[in-house]
Amino acid sequence: MSMYDGGVLARNGGAPGRSGHVPSFVVPNANEETSALSQVQDRAVSELLRVAPVADDLARRFQEAGFSLALVGGSVRDALLGRLGNDLDFTTDARPQDVLKIMRPWADAVWDVGIAFGTVGAQKEARVGDSDRSFQIEVTTYRSEAYDRTSRKPEVSYGDSIEDDLIRRDFTVNAMAVALPEKRFVDPHGGLEDLAAGVLRTPGTPEASFSDDPLRMMRAARFAAQLDFEVAPEVVAAMKEMAGRIEIVSAERVRDELNKLILSAQPRTGLSLLVDTGIAEYVLPELPALHLERDEHHRHKDVYEHTLIVLEQAMALEDDGPDLTLRLAALLHDIGKPRTRRFEKDGRVSFHHHEVVGAKMTKKRMTALKYSNELVKDVSRLVELHLRFHGYGTGEWTDSAVRRYVRDAGPLLSRLHQLTRSDCTTRNRRKATALSRAYDGLEKRIAELQEQEELDAIRPDLDGNQIMEILGVKPGQAVGQAYKHMLELRLENGPMGHDAAVAALKEWWAGQQG
Repeated sequence: MSMYDGGVLARNGGAPGRSGHVPSFVVPNANEETSALSQVQDRAVSELLRVAPVADDLARRFQEAGFSLALVGGSVRDALLGRLGNDLDFTTDARPQDVLKIMRPWADAVWDVGIAFGTVGAQKEARVGDSDRSFQIEVTTYRSEAYDRTSRKPEVSYGDSIEDDLIRRDFTVNAMAVALPEKRFVDPHGGLEDLAAGVLRTPGTPEASFSDDPLRMMRAARFAAQLDFEVAPEVVAAMKEMAGRIEIVSAERVRDELNKLILSAQPRTGLSLLVDTGIAEYVLPELPALHLERDEHHRHKDVYEHTLIVLEQAMALEDDGPDLTLRLAALLHDIGKPRTRRFEKDGRVSFHHHEVVGAKMTKKRMTALKYSNELVKDVSRLVELHLRFHGYGTGEWTDSAVRRYVRDAGPLLSRLHQLTRSDCTTRNRRKATALSRAYDGLEKRIAELQEQEELDAIRPDLDGNQIMEILGVKPGQAVGQAYKHMLELRLENGPMGHDAAVAALKEWWAGQQG
């Protein structure tokens, strides 16, 4: 018999200080309470049955060793939402070293990188139905954790009851568990009701929760974006009051949480919450700075709103799921505008060279958030290039201009296409159509030249060794200058052929000797 058979999700307790009623989507009216609750149970049980081969087996091993085990947190939440994946979170009264002893003979791989915080990770291959599945598992000892005013790392202490463990969780919808081997649905803080209502609340007071771990304020914004949930008013108020506490959290943890938010289905929701509560002032101050004050004639856009629209439009153009590089570039593409804003005599507002300034600001901010060098380079480059298309005007693109556009974009060309198209947020349909057609024309020209000239690998007609041989020089600055000159000729004229390239090199070299 499966551990999920026979009343697994029987309710165990209600939220303190609440009526204990079942939410409206669960119970349309009192007469239908039993059948409606069964529907919710069925949805969760069907999800949990899928992971039973792994969970049942693991639970038995913990029981035989004298410990209890419970599926917990996001895994239970996602099961109730009908979206449980292959990442499973468990909690236990066993201490980490005991967890290792139980897991090592059972799992296909075990890692203990999080053991200082009470977490042991594992991978387990299991047969589910007629297919093999790979499960990523984390087992964490009952614990409590808190920050002090001077530390960037949580202080961890272990507990002995699942109820004490659940109250330290970030939000009530993540403070539910299926306890094993008792097979009980443990929900002491009304997480099911909040899940039904689509509301994020904290098990205790928001102030105590955020004091324990200030990153939970960003997690509130992230879950709002991922789940399309409303954040309870008292939670928002605490976020505003305690926004400065986010500074105690390490840059790496802030970056990882920001990534999850940006890669969510509705990042606007989470980003807006970070801005409205003042948290963005500490983690991404360039974003709220885009709330430019309008000039007296109201002649320029709200750059903040424009940025969020560009982000959403870029998401709609993604090829293979969420693209962090593209989304970061869309979010940061105009951050140079506040520093370059000028009010012209004719009443216009200009932002000359904001793309260059923005690229430098992007590099600085992303470096501070400990992003990889490669990602910093790519996003900064996209920010720098996002206006290049407009610099050529609406006229016919020359072959030389197309080659330079492709050369400068390099492997980022497809993302530059997406970013440039997304950057058009005008409500003027005629202007938007004209821009779209112009970019269609550019992409067509690129495709034509790529077919003719292999644009993705543009190089001079002569390489460095040939240049040294023809000029009779050794490696040095002169060779680099000659190579650069030949590359410019290649971009300007297209393929020249060997003889013409040799003649051009010799002509240039003669001029250098004069």
